[in-house]
Amino acid sequence: MREIDRGLARSRTGLVLVTPALLTRLKRGGVSDKELSELLARDLLLPVIHETTYGELRDVSPLLASRNGLDTAEDSLAVVATKIAELVAVEDDQLAVN
Repeated sequence: MREIDRGLARSRTGLVLVTPALLTRLKRGGVSDKELSELLARDLLLPVIHETTYGELRDVSPLLASRNGLDTAEDSLAVVATKIAELVAVEDDQLAVN
């Protein structure tokens, strides 16, 4: 638990791969609500929708679905990976300036 807490405290972005399996786990409470809640509260969560839709996510987790994210139905995995890399690079640049 302490390692998870340390990781969350140092996190600048949290990626959540939203798949049909994750939606099933969310319905059953099989995903750690504490970790997701922490990232949501700090506005650090980026959902990546894969093989499902924002509508299906909204049915299970309206709060998570309210976040802007990436969707593999709109972009290839390569494009999604490039966008994530660009996001992380921008955050690194902002940290270097501060």
